[in-house]
Amino acid sequence: MTTERQAHWENVYSTKGEAEVSWFQETPEPSLDLLALVGATEDSAIIDIGGGASRLVDALLAKGFKDISVLDLSSEALNVARARLGNAGNKVKWIVSDVSDWEPPQLYDVWHDRAAFHFLNGEQQQRAYIERMRQSLRIGGHVILGTFALDGPEKCSGLPVTRHSAESLSALLGGGFALVDSRRHDHATPWGAVQRFQFSTFRKIAE
Repeated sequence: MTTERQAHWENVYSTKGEAEVSWFQETPEPSLDLLALVGATEDSAIIDIGGGASRLVDALLAKGFKDISVLDLSSEALNVARARLGNAGNKVKWIVSDVSDWEPPQLYDVWHDRAAFHFLNGEQQQRAYIERMRQSLRIGGHVILGTFALDGPEKCSGLPVTRHSAESLSALLGGGFALVDSRRHDHATPWGAVQRFQFSTFRKIAE
């Protein structure tokens, strides 16, 4: 399954330009607002799950963040971001991996995911993802999860997704995580369509 998914995303990023995908954002909102909400500082260790060619890493570097990791299944996606950033990209830890079987190399203060988790439709995949999250997040750290809302699209990039609410995510995360913020976000694609997102932010309060 990982090989198939990886081939899909490698093809997407090798055949389409950065602004030719539905999830493109010139400015990564509301992610920046939520990072401010959880009190992330320049010294916070932040990992962007499924970050791909997202411009969140550009914004974090511009704000002086020093410990940034970007994980994605697609090396092509990360190469796009690295090329765009030039020498500044050397400050970032780039990780090509499937988050479901990845071994976290450090602890993080913020786990950010805009539109990766909703591609995990099976219970086993979801459990594996959440286990990695638990392993790598400090007590007191925060999870920012952006997924399609319950009235959002049923597919993205030709793949089925699982839509979520703050309640469904709380149930999946289980004990040890407290919901601190829930908000909707209407994302406008480069061609003007609207995708309804749900952003849920949690604080890790126990192992």
